[in-house]
Amino acid sequence: MSIESELESLSFPEAPKIIVKPPGPKSLELLRAQEELETRALVYPKAFRFAIDSARGATIRDVDGNYYIDWVAGIAVMNVGHNNPYVAQAIKEQLDRYWHWMSEVPSEVRIRFLRNLHSILPEGLRGRAKVMTTVTGADACEAAIALARWVTRKPVVMAFEGAYHGVHQGIVMATAKTELQHFAGVPLVNVVRVPYPYPYRCPLPAKDPEDCGNAVLNYIEHLLSDPYTGIGEVGAIIVEPIQGEGGYIVPPRNFLRGLREIADRHGILLIADEVQTGVGRTGRWWAVEHFGVTPDIMCVSKAIGGGIPTSFIVYRSEYDEKVPEMFHFGTYRANPLALAAGSAVIEYIQSRNLLERTRQLGEYALRAFEDIAERYQVIGDVRGLGFMIGIELVKDARTKEPGAELAVQVRKELFERGVLMHTCGHYGNVMRFMAPLVLTRRHLDEGIRVFEEVIRGLSTHK
Repeated sequence: MSIESELESLSFPEAPKIIVKPPGPKSLELLRAQEELETRALVYPKAFRFAIDSARGATIRDVDGNYYIDWVAGIAVMNVGHNNPYVAQAIKEQLDRYWHWMSEVPSEVRIRFLRNLHSILPEGLRGRAKVMTTVTGADACEAAIALARWVTRKPVVMAFEGAYHGVHQGIVMATAKTELQHFAGVPLVNVVRVPYPYPYRCPLPAKDPEDCGNAVLNYIEHLLSDPYTGIGEVGAIIVEPIQGEGGYIVPPRNFLRGLREIADRHGILLIADEVQTGVGRTGRWWAVEHFGVTPDIMCVSKAIGGGIPTSFIVYRSEYDEKVPEMFHFGTYRANPLALAAGSAVIEYIQSRNLLERTRQLGEYALRAFEDIAERYQVIGDVRGLGFMIGIELVKDARTKEPGAELAVQVRKELFERGVLMHTCGHYGNVMRFMAPLVLTRRHLDEGIRVFEEVIRGLSTHK
């Protein structure tokens, strides 16, 4: 069986197929029960008004029998697809052994995973790194800044506008969403916020994307060099190599390398938050590899567990000499089922050459979205790498006024036609393509066709 035939077999062939306009009666029943029993502080049931029955590959079936093409992947988690048989088998085999005990005691499944993870680290970390287990992406970012502060003995962390690193009460200070900080009730201390080079909406005067990156780098250098900027002693810079919730923003080519040079010059640790960008999403194991940069600490989560919550930080081995016992403790770290799934995820991506396929199919998808953008005024910008593509919607292509309401409408109409696609961005106006890496070419083409159909109905031609 060819790889494409295998990937076809992973998904529901019927998708997309809507037999009753969502939400259907069974979905409504479950949504109402959820509203009665669960907190109102939920987001996704408002965006996607259905209840899930089952999922396969890059497709989902709801309880009313509708089939959807999944361009969400559980928010960039299900990189090798839903109910991947290779991952499912690994989990089942581990279930027959054990699924929890002391979180630090070694086992065959643990060592197999650690060896797999070490084998795919960025070149500058491979063979020179240690791994610390955590539970969620936010927990990993929390551990990363704690480690950086401990190693450098410097309290201040530099973070970026548009950043999302989680909502734990420490790391939420680095997340650039003010209401989330208010919800946590944590004062914004020891975090300094700087612009992220956003070429479409550069926060500093610039004539082109590279100039935008240089302008931000110069500003950061100024903050760190001038003793009267008042930012304090910076121990770490935490950065998403490609911003996720901030709008799927790809920085200029020079930016991360320049950030690495600044960090080295000032004795600062560079933390790469690869929670959303990692494990093949951009067509490489890690997004930093596109830019030729090695971080000092790297945060890993989401796709590495194949849908079972787990996370890790990877860091330069020399830092380990300074780490005391119980530095970052927790009952559920390194869950054996997640470790089994993690090894299976890595091995599946390797054995099916999914990195190369993601690069090629991602370039195809990017060109297709760019072609659509050339025809319709409501698309202001298209950017991305691999299966991490942002399509920014605007009310006016000339003024770049954000089209947040338009994005909500596009998401709704795609949903009603059987394509699941979510939003992000500073203004909530960016549609993001983050499908499982096992998405078939047929489902990609069909999704793109539906996407243009929706855009056409809401737009005027250029």
